[in-house]
Amino acid sequence: MTSFAKLMAAGAAGAILLATAGMAGSHAAKSSNAAVAARHFQMQMVGYHIGILGAIAKGEMEYSAEQVDAAAQNLAHLARMEQATLWVEGTEQGAADKSRAKAEIWQKPDEFDAKFEALAEASMALVGAADAAAVGAGMGKLGGTCKDCHETFRGPKNE
Repeated sequence: MTSFAKLMAAGAAGAILLATAGMAGSHAAKSSNAAVAARHFQMQMVGYHIGILGAIAKGEMEYSAEQVDAAAQNLAHLARMEQATLWVEGTEQGAADKSRAKAEIWQKPDEFDAKFEALAEASMALVGAADAAAVGAGMGKLGGTCKDCHETFRGPKNE
């Protein structure tokens, strides 16, 4: 092989390596943004179901045992989702677009998981609520789990 051919082969190999690294970096950024978007959807679903329970508790929506149980059980399912695909390391605030996740999520994973379990337990406590007043009585604890997690693990709004 001539020196020119060796130089061309080395150049081609280098270009392939750079292209591969660029594609991997692009894929990682897309994966990070997808994880952030997915957990935003998870939180929207949490908010939607809390909204149903809150509306029933306030009398803005007619009490329905079926709706209360469904909303509470769906909240528990959302809280007990396997979080590994949603809370991907490297997607904290400042590292991934639109993320408000504090780095403490990955520094204190057991505490973070416990916050989700508290949400699930508070949700399941509403299953079987006999009337709107009983739903209202459980809303304080339910809302408290959200507040507690947000104060500990959610950063300020992105600018």
